[in-house]
Amino acid sequence: MIAETAARPDGPILGITFLYYRDLDRAVRFYETVLGFTLAIDQGWSKIYRITGASHVGLVDETRGMHRASDPKPVQLCIRVPDVDAWHRFVQAHGVANLTEPRDSAALKIRAFVFDDPEGYQIEVQSALD
Repeated sequence: MIAETAARPDGPILGITFLYYRDLDRAVRFYETVLGFTLAIDQGWSKIYRITGASHVGLVDETRGMHRASDPKPVQLCIRVPDVDAWHRFVQAHGVANLTEPRDSAALKIRAFVFDDPEGYQIEVQSALD
């Protein structure tokens, strides 16, 4: 039971979603080269990349992390950008796997496409529809 008087601690929060890889070096090259993410924290077998602000993705060598890489991948990394079509052209130039065409979703009020990273994690890139 949570005490009613419990207050959330003050201070900044850094959000990190960790993904587990069989080939960490290959994942690192992908996230740096294809997505252009900046390495924020290098823990050796865990590399944490800034997506934007306090949002990060951590790439972990499965042999050292708390979990193991598995198939299928029940996780999707979503990146919200100002211009989904520009990102589609950029990602397409890198020959990524399972790239879809951008599509509008009136229900979600987004324009989006998806593709897979080197070990099959799906990445969605989306923009808000006006």
